Amino acid sequence: MEKAREMARLACEALDDKKGEDTQVIDISGVSVMADYFIISNGTNDSQVKALVESVEEKLGRAGYEVKQKEGYGSSSWVLMDFGDIIVHVFDKENRLFYDLERIWRDGKKVDISTL
Repeated sequence: MEKAREMARLACEALDDKKGEDTQVIDISGVSVMADYFIISNGTNDSQVKALVESVEEKLGRAGYEVKQKEGYGSSSWVLMDFGDIIVHVFDKENRLFYDLERIWRDGKKVDISTL
């Protein structure tokens, strides 16, 4: 779980670097086997969503963590990046409100980003 924590911290830094909005980290390790953390953030437009995704991919890549799967990059309304131990969701504002992953995964534990 320590590796997942580092990955989550790096992802949050990358999102912050590109001004990602309302970044949330949810510890899902107790409710799902798919990953330890969900990181959810949003951009204000397509260009920012793509910049956020590229920033996360680059920062984690430099640390030796490669994205295993990436979906939605072409549309930029919801991009999912699966790094194995963490899954990063980057939305535009409208789709973040619509899909409301924080509500769906409310059984997970919200993590204070400053503790990562």
